[in-house]
Amino acid sequence: MTDLLTVRPAGPGDASDICALLNAVDVIEIGRPETDLGTVEADLNHPDVDLAADSWLAFRGGRLVAYALVWADSGPGRVDGDHYVLPGEDEAALRLLTLMEARAAVLAAGSPKARLRIQLNVKPTLDLGLLRKRGYRTIRRYQVMTRALAPDADTAPDTDLSPAPPAGLALRDCAADEADRRRAHVLVEETFAAHFGHVERAYEPWLDHLDARDLDWSLVWIASLPAEGDVGVLLTRDDRTSMGWLSHIGVRADLRGRGIGGHLLRHGFAAYAARGRRTVGLGVDTHNETGALALYEAHGMALHYAVDTWELTW
Repeated sequence: MTDLLTVRPAGPGDASDICALLNAVDVIEIGRPETDLGTVEADLNHPDVDLAADSWLAFRGGRLVAYALVWADSGPGRVDGDHYVLPGEDEAALRLLTLMEARAAVLAAGSPKARLRIQLNVKPTLDLGLLRKRGYRTIRRYQVMTRALAPDADTAPDTDLSPAPPAGLALRDCAADEADRRRAHVLVEETFAAHFGHVERAYEPWLDHLDARDLDWSLVWIASLPAEGDVGVLLTRDDRTSMGWLSHIGVRADLRGRGIGGHLLRHGFAAYAARGRRTVGLGVDTHNETGALALYEAHGMALHYAVDTWELTW
């Protein structure tokens, strides 16, 4: 290519162009656009991101061809990043990787275990050989799973669950009570504590991390049993164009395997079917030791696409 490559930081006014780039990459990698403008705007306005230092846009002949962002809100030494590039733009890919790594070294300075993590589709537009040459390795794979919703079937009682949920299991939403919202946070922290990559956060930083200050808390439920108290949590959000999203399904470790997770999952199906959604999705670590992948498959969820976590350590 003869056009000169130029690079500059991103700004809030670039959200639409970035969203268009990400959707162009989505179409190549998974066959359809998946990125919402609101998601991009939330990333660009994240309280832990300094756009002047943490973001980059690469242009070729005035056309946006690559975008990258780094942030460090997951504990000492860990920096996370996004990297998107159009096919054939190896120069842009390398330029942004180099800038990300340099910034990550600054953000992780002083930590005995510094690392940069990037999540990429298993068949990305980025040349994976470039990552390997620079010392990256894959450490985890996640699946995005989806399920079609049918209003007649999915709003019916879940009488076919196996195992059946315990007698007396009740759900309450968190719409009206701040105490319940804080309780939902505690349950997420407790039930995800052993999951790979989980970072413990206090309530306020947790809200910021999830971009949850505008969350519809009527779509967050706590499960309880008469003799056990609160036993599980279902956190969902309805701010994606393509599907309803089940962000967290957590059950206390001492009560797993008793049908509570399946009940929460089916409750999520019913809630989104009732809202007129035709599809619901979630993400799952394929090495999750709680059996989550098998649970989701047993309830009709199927692979939509998969992403690998690549890590560079120094």
